[in-house]
This record gives sequence, C-alpha cells and structure tokens, in this order.
Amino acid sequence: MSMPNGENQPLLGHRAESDDEAPTFVSSFKVTATSSWFNVLLLFVPIALGFSFAGASDSVVFSLNFVAIIPLAKLLGFATEELALRTGSTIGSLLNATFGNAVELILGIIALKEGLIRVVQASVMGSILSNILLVLGFCFLAGGLTRSEQTFSNTAAQTSSSLLALTVLSLLVPAAFSATSDVDTSKGVLELSHGTAIILLIMYGLYLLFQLKTHSELFNDGEEEDEEVPTTTFTFSIILLLVVAALVSLHAEFLVGAIEGVVETWQINETFVGLILLPIVGNAAEHLSSVTFAVKNKMNLSVGIALSSSLQIGLLVTPVLVLVGWAIDQPMTLYFENFETVVLFASVLIVNYLIQDARSNWLEGALLLSAYAIIAVAFYFHPTA
Repeated sequence: MSMPNGENQPLLGHRAESDDEAPTFVSSFKVTATSSWFNVLLLFVPIALGFSFAGASDSVVFSLNFVAIIPLAKLLGFATEELALRTGSTIGSLLNATFGNAVELILGIIALKEGLIRVVQASVMGSILSNILLVLGFCFLAGGLTRSEQTFSNTAAQTSSSLLALTVLSLLVPAAFSATSDVDTSKGVLELSHGTAIILLIMYGLYLLFQLKTHSELFNDGEEEDEEVPTTTFTFSIILLLVVAALVSLHAEFLVGAIEGVVETWQINETFVGLILLPIVGNAAEHLSSVTFAVKNKMNLSVGIALSSSLQIGLLVTPVLVLVGWAIDQPMTLYFENFETVVLFASVLIVNYLIQDARSNWLEGALLLSAYAIIAVAFYFHPTA
C-alpha cells in the first residue's frame, strides 16, 4: 500500500544510473528484478500455481499462495511508483492511492464474491490494527534502541489520527444503531453503511485535496533527498502493473478458496485468519520499509507510512468494499462485532495519546507491540460468531 502524499517515493531505493541515459525495456527489466530482495520469493509464484492447479490440500495451497502474494505486492507498489514519477504529484498521488491498495481490494472483492463477509471485515480491521500497532510499534522500538528519543511532525500525524477517529466513528454508529433497537435492524444497518461509505469516500477526496493542494506544506518531510527519476519505461511499467495485478488476482482466488479448509484443519476461526494473517500478505514489504526508515531516524516517513496506510484502509478500501458488496448483492456493512469495534476504538485512542507530543522512544514501541499481541491472542481464542 502506498501513501497518498508521495512520501513513499524513497521506498524505491534506486535512481537512473545517469540522467542522460533513458531507460530501455531491457534495463527496465533489470532494475525491476533487482529492486528488492523480496523478489527472491517470486520463486513461490510458479510453485504455488502448480500445487493449486494440481489440487493440493487447502493448507498447502493457502501457505504457498500466501507467500507468493508478498513479493507480487511489492512489485505492484514498484510499478505504481514508477508510473507516479511520470505523471506529476497530483495524478501520481491518485495512482498511489488507487493501486497502492490493489492487493487488499482484490483479496476483499474475491472474498466478498465467495460470501466470506466476516473475513473481509476482519482483514480490514486487521490492516488498520497492524499498521497503527504492529508497524508503528516496531518503528518506535527499532528507532529508539540506539537513541533516547525521536521526533516527528506532530501536525501531519494528528491530522491522520483525527481522520482515523472518523473511521472508528463510522463503525461505532452502526453498532449503536443496531444495539439501541429491539426490532430487526439489518436492512437499516445496510442502508446506513451504503450512505456512510459514500460520505467516507468524499472525505478521503477532501483529505487528498488538503494534503496535496491547500496545506501541502504541512506534509513536507523536511529531509528531502535527491529527486527521484523513473528507472523503467512507461510501457514496461504499464505491462508490469497489469501482469502483476492479474497474478495477484489468481493467487488471491486460490488463497481465499482455501480459507475454509484451513480454518477447519488448523482449528482457528475465520476472524483470526482475516485479522492477523491476511494483512501480512499485502503489507509485509511496506512494513519492513517503515522500520528501516525508523532505524535511519526518518520518523516522518515511518509514522506517515503507518498512519496513512491505516487511513487509506479506513476511508478508501473499506467504503469501496461496502459499495462493491452493494453492487454484487453481498450484504457487506460497517457493522462489525462489538468486540472488534471496542478493540479498534481502544487502539486508536492509545495511538492518539502516544503521538500527541510528536516524540517516541523504545518503551512506547514496546507498549504498542504488547497491545497488538494482546489483541492477537484475544482473537485467537475468541469464539466464532
């Protein structure tokens, strides 16, 4: 998942060897192949497809496709960033916001088609929690081990966390709507979710306008590096984006299809799969980058990636999935289980409290990681509804 304000661009970690040398198709392939050590895991792509088409057990199919999607997610982000470098900040940011969440959207849409609404809701919740607790916790811990404390931009962090609070509100209202009535509120909750989803998408558009145009100075890193230049051709980037997206869709189809068998074989519930396991698929590469930036004391990038990623899930991916469910006649709503809603509310509250002074240390990181561990254990043992 990519950040909407372009702060993800340093994640590329590469530049053209010479401004005078225009990239070619061959050089584009070489740069792509060496863009990340995650590409080693691409070996699992043909292996996963082979076992999946051969009808292997659900556990094998789930595990192999799980690993195969991780490097594909990284390549999807790479292709998106390359295209963004050629289109300017505004269009580039929109590309990042759209395709940066492609893995989560593809997994969610396929799960919706299969009627696995609980898995979709849990994966949405898990993506938010993993970013604000797991990733931010590791950033604070890793960066603080060799320093007394680190600082970051308070204004940008508070803006993001305030919008996360809006996300929590969008989940609390349907829960309260249902809990305060003695009659069947399923139809009302569904219609409420549709209306709320549209409002959230509008709010996300306004946030992009705020971030990119009217108040862009608030989101400047202050640690500008050399300007990034495209290292692949435009045609290669388009082809890479389409091919990787197609592969992700295929692997996601096998992955989601194996969930029910995995739940039965591993004796875990669907909520745990969606909340803990699936968020790792689309975010592993990005999580590592966030921690790397924290170790290098680039906390604006680390905090920005974690919070903006959660924000995109809450204000973009979730409402889009609700509307997709509406379109394909699947009752995807913003009414989550009370237990999940309370957990998210408490998590956002903790994060808001910790970042309000714009300073972090290793103990705060340990606190966030402990919170995530408690939540993971709770959902592992929580009975399936």
